[in-house]
Amino acid sequence: MAKTPMTYAASGVDLDAADRAVELMERHIRRTFGPRVLGAFGGFAGCFRLDFNEKLFKRNYRDPVLVACTDGVGTKVKLAAQMKVYDTVGIDLVAMSVNDMIVQGAEPLFFLDYIAVNKKIPELAADMVRGVADGCVLAGCALLGGETAEMPDVYTPGEFDMAGFAVGVVELNKIIDGKRAQVGDVMIGLASSGIHSNGYSLVRAIVREAELDLNKVYPDLDPTQTLGRVLLTPTRIYAKSIISILHHYKVKQVVNAMANITGSGIPGNVPRTLNPGVNAKIDKKAWEVPPVFRFLQEHGNVEEREMYDVFNMGVGYVS
Repeated sequence: MAKTPMTYAASGVDLDAADRAVELMERHIRRTFGPRVLGAFGGFAGCFRLDFNEKLFKRNYRDPVLVACTDGVGTKVKLAAQMKVYDTVGIDLVAMSVNDMIVQGAEPLFFLDYIAVNKKIPELAADMVRGVADGCVLAGCALLGGETAEMPDVYTPGEFDMAGFAVGVVELNKIIDGKRAQVGDVMIGLASSGIHSNGYSLVRAIVREAELDLNKVYPDLDPTQTLGRVLLTPTRIYAKSIISILHHYKVKQVVNAMANITGSGIPGNVPRTLNPGVNAKIDKKAWEVPPVFRFLQEHGNVEEREMYDVFNMGVGYVS
């Protein structure tokens, strides 16, 4: 038996800090709410209407199919922790799921987040959730709920991790699965915002082995930002652009296949969305590779094939 009374706070978990964090998060989360979000903030679960009949907001589905995705940010969180920048990786978190979802032609509806920390500091937790809310606004979906777990025995001081879960909807007859892709189709590449959220184990290894300074401004990169800030550039969210195009055509389906360029780069992701009867021919001269990739390649002495196998090389989405 313990000699003195034991408390949850003494074991490393502060419930008062948790309550304070939720208070700080509320205004960020509410920014993402629309007319389909029901119930009071802070409940045990979030409610979202799939169909609704209000005259001003009517949006009903004839044959709806729910599409769900989950993902994390990978070791980019370690870079964020090292730089003490916590309000950008939340955007990455949303992007990693919704960019996968729209490949099927689905419209993002709502998002859930899970953040695990060593110690819950309300202001830092609110910064993380602010980034998630920013991502949801960019994606056009609601941040319906989440969890911030304080686990001092699992994470060392300063460490954290995050995961995201997205749910969307698409009409059954408008699912995009690559079956309609055919010889003669033209692929369009959409520019990335940078490295996005894949390959950061290699990025961090290059920074370490080449003894690069995250707080230094390098002339080969953005002259207004440090290397660390360049590497933390949030993943571009393509949801609104893609959904806008798909909804513009009420009958005709102009997009036969799409691919989100994540881990394994263009060579690994484009074939995933094509049917066995077709292949893709890509001209690497068709776009200019952003400086950050050449910077990493030079300082890490990385072979060209490895660069394209790991990074998006400036093309974050293909349709």
